[in-house]
Amino acid sequence: LLINNKICGLLGLARRAGKLTFGTEACLQEIDKNRVNLIIIATDAAERTKMNFNNICKERKVPIFEVLDIESISKSIGQTNKAVIGIKDKNFAKEIAKIISGGEAI
Repeated sequence: LLINNKICGLLGLARRAGKLTFGTEACLQEIDKNRVNLIIIATDAAERTKMNFNNICKERKVPIFEVLDIESISKSIGQTNKAVIGIKDKNFAKEIAKIISGGEAI
């Protein structure tokens, strides 16, 4: 829970700083343009969405984590029904990855 709160806090900060992209289409476009440093996908996202993003991220060597649920993600960025978030800022991406993987930087 504490980890989730930290992630949500960072997502909120990144959102206010304009360093996020969210929603399936927007994230795919940003990955295409090599502007995404990390993808977060909701644990309750559609299986097909997870599969697509896992494949694309592997291909493009973008770290991807499956954490939080759609509600938590959406709340932390002040949106509704967002299952996929792309973090465009390297430092935010590093910090979030570090929290998720228990202190390991990417």
